[in-house]
Amino acid sequence: MFSNQSVSPAAAWSRVAAFACAALAAACSSPEKATRAEPPQQQYVAEGAVDPSANQDLTATEAATVTSEAAPAPAPAVTADSVRPDAPSRYTVKRGDTLWDISNMFLRDPWLWPEIWYVNPQIENPHLIYPGDVLALAYGADGSPRIMLEQGGAARLNPRLRSTPADGPIATIPYAAISRFLSRPSLLAAEQMKKAPYVLAFRDEHMIGGTGEEIYVRNLDAPVDARFAVVHPGQKLRDPDTGDVLGYEGVYAATARVSRAGDPLAARLTDASRETLEGDILVADDSGVPLTFEVRVPNAPIHGSIISVVDDTTLIGTYQIIAVNRGTRHGLAPGHILAVDQAGLTVRDKGQRTGNSFFAAGSSFDSKVKLPDERAGTALVFKTYERMSYAIVVGASHAIRVADTVRTP
Repeated sequence: MFSNQSVSPAAAWSRVAAFACAALAAACSSPEKATRAEPPQQQYVAEGAVDPSANQDLTATEAATVTSEAAPAPAPAVTADSVRPDAPSRYTVKRGDTLWDISNMFLRDPWLWPEIWYVNPQIENPHLIYPGDVLALAYGADGSPRIMLEQGGAARLNPRLRSTPADGPIATIPYAAISRFLSRPSLLAAEQMKKAPYVLAFRDEHMIGGTGEEIYVRNLDAPVDARFAVVHPGQKLRDPDTGDVLGYEGVYAATARVSRAGDPLAARLTDASRETLEGDILVADDSGVPLTFEVRVPNAPIHGSIISVVDDTTLIGTYQIIAVNRGTRHGLAPGHILAVDQAGLTVRDKGQRTGNSFFAAGSSFDSKVKLPDERAGTALVFKTYERMSYAIVVGASHAIRVADTVRTP
């Protein structure tokens, strides 16, 4: 029942304040409504990728590339369709096999190997594959394929139980395909040139040197009998995007064998294929570079160009070595796979003219059309520098040339 009794203004305001306090207290003591947390968005950060916001010495073009290209979508799940129809159910690894060969034997896209390789934690060195290992193809309950080690070969036995030297793990790519390049480099990254040891002078005031000549070398601390390739820097390799010098074509001149340590160091030339000149640089033999890296697709979106090829070949084919204008600052690392696209030509469009056209066939007034880039092959990165990398072409369906593009598959 409401009373007719009048209420003073002060009392009214007191009641309103009390009601507001009670409502606020009730709101604070009431349980919160349950909410579902959204899962965090997956971040695709490349190995050694550059943070665009960091104070990095990037060119304007590189900064725009890093900041404007979106991260690639998550890789689709590997399904039974990823397996080659002629894939074996079992395979015994042989001496001379490579991981790329085996991956290509089982999969349509060999770079998906890490997605299907089953790592058994009970096996010693489960990521490595040895000659004699028996690999088996199996399918999970959801139909997804996987390759597992069904039986280990003799190379996995305890070393004390071996009567003969065991084979080591198989390499990712054939060593023979890059051994000459590693021991006698014909491409030189700009980083190699900055602090590289170089030929200071020749003994007896000679101007050039050949087999048997003694040379003096600066910037080299090496023991007696150590060997180095003497390389003559040739044509500059420029980034087609920026014009910056990324490296040089190298011409093998000779092998230098250290005869006396010191500064300058003394060495004797052997196996000369051309004259050695003052200023030629010495490069250590890289033949010990490990070639058992994991084959995988770069996490970062890569889009670059072929800037050179070993031996200055016009048409590039399988197992030839190329240099690309992308490196660690762009997210590349050894083992990364790159698709190679044949750069589309620019052609004249002659289909728009009529028979009464004033201009004759083949006129320079014809409109021009850029043809699309077409997939021509696959390359695998095996050595990286900050702004350039070396890769080996592991598959070529069409002719590949310098200036063709490389990208994330």
